[in-house]
Amino acid sequence: MFRSNPFPFEPSLASGAELQKTQRFGPPFFLITIDTEGDNIWSAPREITTRNSQFLKRFQDLCEEFALKPTYLVNYEMAMCPEFRRFGRDVLLRNVGEIGMHLHGWNAPPVEPIAPDDYHFLPFLIEYSAPLMRAKIAYQTKLLADIFSVQPISHRAGRWALDSRYVELLLEHGYGVDCSVTPGISWRMPSTASLGCKGTDYRKFPSDPYWIDPADISRPGKSALLEVPMTIYRDTTFSWVRPRMLRCAANRVWPDNSWLRPTRRNLRQLLMVVRQVLSQRKTYAEFMLHSSEFMPGGSRTFKTKEDIEKLYSDLKQLFSVASQRFTGATLKEFSEWYRKQACGEVRDECSYSGQTLAAS
Repeated sequence: MFRSNPFPFEPSLASGAELQKTQRFGPPFFLITIDTEGDNIWSAPREITTRNSQFLKRFQDLCEEFALKPTYLVNYEMAMCPEFRRFGRDVLLRNVGEIGMHLHGWNAPPVEPIAPDDYHFLPFLIEYSAPLMRAKIAYQTKLLADIFSVQPISHRAGRWALDSRYVELLLEHGYGVDCSVTPGISWRMPSTASLGCKGTDYRKFPSDPYWIDPADISRPGKSALLEVPMTIYRDTTFSWVRPRMLRCAANRVWPDNSWLRPTRRNLRQLLMVVRQVLSQRKTYAEFMLHSSEFMPGGSRTFKTKEDIEKLYSDLKQLFSVASQRFTGATLKEFSEWYRKQACGEVRDECSYSGQTLAAS
């Protein structure tokens, strides 16, 4: 049984001026993004398996129970998996989700190693040459279109690595929405392929949707590519704690950065992020997880069947809140709605996904 108050840790939210002010402008969108990739990629396997495709139906059924629509961002090995092909085609046929693109440079065709051992170092796509980047994006885009009979327009970069070249190539291949930006987070690290390239630093990037400027992807521009950043809030509760080891221990209980991303220990933070989205009248909340995290042993976080049951317990509570306060949509649907607003096609209100939303 769920609690009657959908925000068990924030009882003041259920009623009050803050929530009423949010509702005046209609419910925001709840966007579910799933990086759909092989089993436990974090372990850098030599042979990538895709058993996690067998565990996605339970998650899809849960989303449908709460009228939410996942966007599966699919990489090479999952596109080649017969089980996932059947699953993805069914999702599209019933219009209960979306297939987009996700790309890991080290195993996406055409494969040309750039590190001493690409399967060990897992290079960012942006560490490859522009021609090779173009070839990989072209191959994966066509592969998804051929398999699912739908041109993919939604995208997330593998390992969150995006740069201006990547944005130009996404535009060249017809993508209309990206969700690679993690505001407040830096992925910079020593180069894996000794080319002097590093991950992307998103600490000064916007946290709201914006049309990416290909010349400077950290600022709004006039391109046709909509950036939909991950929903992440910064919390400095334990920022004062010293020494570092104690702070790291505290962060396991209450992380500095709160994502809409379950970890088995963060239901309270998940619900508080949702509260922030509503109270600040954001247009969306963006959830993410990896497909392998729905399978026992498919990730470092959910290792056992008990871990998976805890995940689903948390998801049910989170999705119950989302179904009451948000409108479920895919990335493509959200981008189409946002584009209409930008083009002035939305006036006082707009009808979307069976609900009437006041234009902000």
